[in-house]
Amino acid sequence: MWDPSEELAALRAADLYRQPRRIDVAGPTEAWVDGRRCTVFCSNDYLGLAQHPSVVEAFTAAAQRDGVGSGAAHLITGHRREHEALEEELAEFLGRDRVLLFSTGYMANMGVIDALASSGDGVFQDRLNHASLLDGARLSGAKRIRYRHADAEHLRMRLGAEAVARRLVVTDGVFSMDGDLAPLPAISQLAAEHDATLIVDDAHGIGVIGKQGRGVLEYYGLAQQQVPLLIGTLGKGLGTFGAFVAGPAPVVEYLVQKARTFMFTTAQPPPWRRPPVQACNLCERNPGGATSYRP
Repeated sequence: MWDPSEELAALRAADLYRQPRRIDVAGPTEAWVDGRRCTVFCSNDYLGLAQHPSVVEAFTAAAQRDGVGSGAAHLITGHRREHEALEEELAEFLGRDRVLLFSTGYMANMGVIDALASSGDGVFQDRLNHASLLDGARLSGAKRIRYRHADAEHLRMRLGAEAVARRLVVTDGVFSMDGDLAPLPAISQLAAEHDATLIVDDAHGIGVIGKQGRGVLEYYGLAQQQVPLLIGTLGKGLGTFGAFVAGPAPVVEYLVQKARTFMFTTAQPPPWRRPPVQACNLCERNPGGATSYRP
């Protein structure tokens, strides 16, 4: 059997060794770490909704009513009325034809790209895209083409230089490590000029960007026609767990048939359902659209 001890030692020596740090949550922005009460700046729970009393109460009531597990994949016996209601509410909230739930954001990104691209196609990605987007392209077998971070002109050059069958342009909406926004108006125009499908992962924008919390597309004033596929999570600004893809009904139906990370995994537990519009109503909004948690 292979022994990874030497490689693990090399990671420690290079200061690249990762390990979980146990924390005890003390509030939306505070936690106990190694016996010290600390302010948390690195949480994805941007609005503190994971601990909001109304959300906790609704979750508890749903668990008592429906149990804590779905029991199967969506296409077997795991699809409940709660899932359907959440998909419909998200579609209305985001102004999209249809929404499909995934169990995690990583699975959504991998499943969507793998379903839409294959050998002979090209997936054009921002240099700083999330690992799940990069892994989706790798899984698909398509040619992986990177362009300089947030550089629409470099993307234009790469789109014109690559002879591929189908083109997918993939970018984060908000880049989680830097906090900057993708130049989506320019990228959308380039995708249209090159007959490419544009996919935006707005995991870090939905709930906190835009006057109504609808994310980067609302901020830029872009609709489904300009950005066909929008991927988002429920575990960041919206405070719970799970993910979704939103877009044209025929494409979403195709993903039901072809996205393996949707087809072959257990559906979210029903209590995770929480209407996004209600979530946004729990927050105060400043005139510019910034969102702040209100206890």
